[in-house]
Amino acid sequence: MTQTASLSNGKLSPQQPKAKQSAARVAAVGPVNKQPSGGSAKTVGSWPFYWAAAIALIALGQFMVGRYDWAADYPSGWILPLKEWIDSFFEWLVYGIRFFEDTSFAFTPRDVTRGISALLAYPLNLTESLFFDGFSKTVPALPWISVVGFATILGHWLGGWRIALLGAASFTYLALFGVWQASMQTFSLVLITVPLVFVLGLAAGIFMSKSPRFKSVITPLFDVLQSMPPFAYLVPIVVLYGVGNVPAMIATALFAIPPVARCIALGLSSVNKGVIEAGQMMGCTRWQLLWRVQIPASRSALLVGLNQGVMQTLAMIVLAALIGAAGLGSELLTSLQSLRLGEALEQGIAIVVIAVVLDRMSRAYALKQPVYVDPSLSWWRRHPYLSLALAFLLASIGVASILPELVLLTDKYSVTTAPYWNAGIDWVNLHLYDHVQAFRNFTLMEILIPIRNFFQAIPWPTFVALIALLGYRLGGWSVALIAGLLVWFPAATGLWTEAMTTLYMIGTAAVVCISTGFVIGLIASRTAAWSRFASGVCDFFQTFPSFIYLIPVVMLFKVSDLSAIIAVLLFAVVPMIRYTILGLRGVPAHIIEAATQQGTTPRQRLLKVELPIALPEIMLGVNQVIFMALFMVAITALIGTQDLGAEINAARSGNEIGKALVAGLCIAFLGIAADRLIGAWVKRKKVDLGLTAA
Repeated sequence: MTQTASLSNGKLSPQQPKAKQSAARVAAVGPVNKQPSGGSAKTVGSWPFYWAAAIALIALGQFMVGRYDWAADYPSGWILPLKEWIDSFFEWLVYGIRFFEDTSFAFTPRDVTRGISALLAYPLNLTESLFFDGFSKTVPALPWISVVGFATILGHWLGGWRIALLGAASFTYLALFGVWQASMQTFSLVLITVPLVFVLGLAAGIFMSKSPRFKSVITPLFDVLQSMPPFAYLVPIVVLYGVGNVPAMIATALFAIPPVARCIALGLSSVNKGVIEAGQMMGCTRWQLLWRVQIPASRSALLVGLNQGVMQTLAMIVLAALIGAAGLGSELLTSLQSLRLGEALEQGIAIVVIAVVLDRMSRAYALKQPVYVDPSLSWWRRHPYLSLALAFLLASIGVASILPELVLLTDKYSVTTAPYWNAGIDWVNLHLYDHVQAFRNFTLMEILIPIRNFFQAIPWPTFVALIALLGYRLGGWSVALIAGLLVWFPAATGLWTEAMTTLYMIGTAAVVCISTGFVIGLIASRTAAWSRFASGVCDFFQTFPSFIYLIPVVMLFKVSDLSAIIAVLLFAVVPMIRYTILGLRGVPAHIIEAATQQGTTPRQRLLKVELPIALPEIMLGVNQVIFMALFMVAITALIGTQDLGAEINAARSGNEIGKALVAGLCIAFLGIAADRLIGAWVKRKKVDLGLTAA
């Protein structure tokens, strides 16, 4: 039977090879009837059966609430004293344990952590002296004109005139807009943190790809670190490492290492087995095979990991200011606290500028091919860029000693757009206040408050049982058990109401993010030019400090749940756009051609072919929306929300380690539960589409 004949009614012959079945299936207009396989085989029944089971669980839950007090309110006697246990552990760790007591070498764990902090301070002090405060009165910091010239020369060496102009324009912006000193403090911190993050992430990624046991141990830790708001672990870091730039560096590393390690592990695990076997046949040792074969073959994954390291490091800059980190984060926080939105925007753009420059230059360095140089040439001809950089450095320092404006631009020569931004906000408040407030009141009273009341009224046994049922339907008993236990944790620690409030806010924001981001991504994916433009905008907003979104929404919508939800929407919509574009642009061309040859219209091709194939990637975007929304929970609590983020902020103010970590774990476990459910669905969908083996 030919392939065309087998597609006449939208069904497939089981004798066809799997790859052909996959291409043919999506080319056919209409769904394919296929029994679940693989992980799906662990479940029984169909969706109507599970809907009936869910209705039965809801009815049972309502019956139990009316009969048993423990079903309505989690009994206080059942609450785990986890906060007290954590507080006691840290008190013992800091004050109760002492090694080599009664000797001259006696020390405590906090002595070790403070020693690590002092050790990490050396390279950080070096870069700060070079770019910010100088080594001494006679050896000052580099003038801004020297840094601009060096960035231009370095950019040209790495990637030609495009990277050179990017470096020159970016550092000139920092100087002209009066944020040079704060930017150099941040640049010094990032310049040390990013290599540290990448090296540790590379090491973790290599071990994850080589040792399944290590991967099984480290993955849950990475899950918690990625889904827990950084505010939660700032408190123990302050207790152990103190305050300042070095503790900020450690907090940033904890936040940025997991995505870097995951990207590298994925890349190394995806190297073609034929490439590895060829290296083994050439006699490579394990070390040579890793560094000469696998790492070069997974360069694209390493670049993604490096990009994530830069982006995540810059994303922590403002949060790090809360534990004493100087630089743009501290300046931005001060501007936001005094409601100077214009200055805050310029400082936020400066953070984005540093992120873009570091990302593009590091990417260009990773892609740069080696160039042969004749060893018989003189030193300056063998190293023309280095010679030029040294010559320009000496010349610029000499000229700057005569012209102080080339060292640091004063207010007389700097420019600012802050008055225009502030005037725009004032105009909106003056002319649109009544309309904005009418929209705010309607949304709060008619939409948000009823949704909040609904979430808070859900009995905890009903919710846990429904999540476990969904997990069983999507992934079997393992997913059901994990998801059920994770959503039970807030009840077991006495934070059920706060967790339901968090779910209401995150759920509402996520629905709007997903629908809005999907539409924008769908439109942008239609052409390559629009895709590149949308990806560039996404890069900008991904590194834009999350705190900035709070001020305009509070000024427009006052302190309310609506303000928090809109701030989450502005921050979390980016991954939905990005993954929608990635999924739709990644549909293989031969599948689209096969669908076109079947006579499908563009609308049919989109709905019946492209979207089903892209759906797993789109669902990964949904996953990232949830995680980024959870990241914003502690930040939106600064404008008065009453959820788990408020618990973390209250704990941070009082240095209550147990309270902060328990609330952070509740947020993390909610995110991990969503991740497991979505991951199980994606895996099931890929099997059903024939994209992966059962």
